[in-house]
Amino acid sequence: MATVISVSNQKGGVAKTTTAANLATGLARHGKRVLAIDADPQHSLTVSLGVTAPDKLTTTLATVIHGIINDADIDPASGIIHHVEGADLMPANISLANTELALVNAMSRETVLRQYIDAVRPLYDFVVIDTPPSLGMLTVNALAASDIVIVPVAARFLDAKGLELLLKSISQIQRKINRNLAISGILLTMVDRRANFTREIITLIEGAYGGNIRIFDEHIPRSVRAAESSATGKSVFTHEPTGKVAAAYESLVREVLKSA
Repeated sequence: MATVISVSNQKGGVAKTTTAANLATGLARHGKRVLAIDADPQHSLTVSLGVTAPDKLTTTLATVIHGIINDADIDPASGIIHHVEGADLMPANISLANTELALVNAMSRETVLRQYIDAVRPLYDFVVIDTPPSLGMLTVNALAASDIVIVPVAARFLDAKGLELLLKSISQIQRKINRNLAISGILLTMVDRRANFTREIITLIEGAYGGNIRIFDEHIPRSVRAAESSATGKSVFTHEPTGKVAAAYESLVREVLKSA
């Protein structure tokens, strides 16, 4: 049965989607069967994994969720796209925005996504969910269905301050919906160690949370080349295989494999 991992932060611009894409493809490079789920109406993960026209897709996560809400049978293989680097993808498009509204009035609204994941779980070793930059129903559904959550945090002051709200929300979900949910760790991203202020922010985060929550050993450095990889539909492992970002994400993948 697959280990389900949410990559989550209510703050945008923290390399959340980049992390989800490279974690999924990185695990696949290690021979694992991986399903990446794009749970964000902005569908950035879908584009990052090579789908150039998401709005033309006939079956997406929105289709699946609406089917579950309406008590339709779930076909685990329907809509899944195979990425050239080995991971499978359940894509999203803008229609997922309407799905979030539909979830508000759905029966067992916090666990609709879990029903889909329970259907596909026997087919994979890992399921990686890219969540929206919000604490809405789609994010709650992702966390309710997950075994672990990875929290990417950019090494910036406001991002560090916003971390407390996210951790409180995760704690509420652990208490009320998913007692098995664990925080795998905080992943520091967009790190420029040449800047004194960046080092101060890292020290602040480590001091505030490092005693209770693991902070991943490897930090993800800031890189223009890494940002370009999303536009190519490829992972950093293919786009810039010898780069520092590829090495950092490979370290993250190994840490996840070790602890899974």
